[in-house]
Amino acid sequence: MRPLDHTTVELAAETAPSWLADLRQNGFEYFEKLSMPTGAEEEWRYVDLDFDIAAFGVPDVAGVPITGDSDLSALTDYAGIARLVDGFVVDVFCNTPGVTLANLAGHVDDDSLLEQSLGRAIKPDIDIFAAAHQAFATDGLVLHVGRGVALDRPIVVDMQVTQADTIAFPHLSVVMDSNSEASVIVVMRSPDGQRNVVVPQLELSVGDGARLNLVTSQHWGDGTTAIAHQRMVLGRDSTGRLGEVGLGAKLGRLDLTVDLIGNGSSSELVGLYFGDRQQIFDYRVVVNHHGKNTRSDVFLKGAVEDEAESVFSGLLKIWPDATRTSTFETNRNLVLSDGAKAHSVPNLEILCDDVVCGHGSTVGPLEEEHMYYLMSRGLSRERAERVLIRGFFDEMIQRLPVSGLEEAVRAAVTAKFVRAQSEGRV
Repeated sequence: MRPLDHTTVELAAETAPSWLADLRQNGFEYFEKLSMPTGAEEEWRYVDLDFDIAAFGVPDVAGVPITGDSDLSALTDYAGIARLVDGFVVDVFCNTPGVTLANLAGHVDDDSLLEQSLGRAIKPDIDIFAAAHQAFATDGLVLHVGRGVALDRPIVVDMQVTQADTIAFPHLSVVMDSNSEASVIVVMRSPDGQRNVVVPQLELSVGDGARLNLVTSQHWGDGTTAIAHQRMVLGRDSTGRLGEVGLGAKLGRLDLTVDLIGNGSSSELVGLYFGDRQQIFDYRVVVNHHGKNTRSDVFLKGAVEDEAESVFSGLLKIWPDATRTSTFETNRNLVLSDGAKAHSVPNLEILCDDVVCGHGSTVGPLEEEHMYYLMSRGLSRERAERVLIRGFFDEMIQRLPVSGLEEAVRAAVTAKFVRAQSEGRV
């Protein structure tokens, strides 16, 4: 295990190209300047980080991959598959013409592709975790879809953390050339009962006229603290559709920014999260409209029970000259126990005229009127609650931009609520 210090950066620089060595050094300089976030900072006000990042080390090698049931069990037909374990790419396969799926360690023919894609969208000054990722990430996965190439099956990425008391920095860069089309599924997981930290980064570049559909299905173990950064940049007339499933982790935080740069570009974020026991889900979403005639839609649903807590902070920003923008933001939350909390803070910032926009949020329990209706039709209260929970989340499950995960996600959500019922927690 390697410490988060300059010796680790220097060791990695010995075998890295100059541009990557410079990138790591830049990240380390920010890492030394930045401090662990505290609740005194607005962006972290609801989260109490009970650890120091410097107490963890980076694994020297990948651990033993996790096997067994997961969302991946439902995926039998795909165009390519890759597995990252503890920040290392250990398996990668794709033989589709016009598509490159490769790792940083030396299997990409065009080194300029790596230089243009890795560490460019997510800057190290965001927070100490982003800086650490740029400085200490051991490997990275790049998906490049060539101009005009359209994949009819998804690319699957299995992102794992397996070793206790470590910090891992898995990285995925997706580069979509003009008029290309692809779907990507990223499954994130780690064993229960292990204390570790994971800092994933997903950098998504969608070229002119391209279409990207991507779903992240997060099932980190109950001892894992996950601080994820995700950035998507959209070119002219391009489309980026994102789906989010948040079910695991001790703390699951997603810092997501979408930049609609090109005229006529559009984005969508749909998803769900469900926290129990002492879980915390923290979603920070910023959508920047720069181009003209751009469109975006953000719609997240969540539920919390026991002493779990959720945070949604969203900002839709319409920049000067981004006329004819249409943007909406919705967050719905169920609070299923007296000790649970849900915070919802949607925001708009409008810097030009000729736009259509709106936002809304709700926080509350299951509707007693709906409960009464179902019970009047012969359902027990327990069964009625399950029907309402399933109906609440099903809208999001059906809207996930990549098909194939619906039944697995539906089963995981239902199992989480049924387990709480059987244990008398709700």
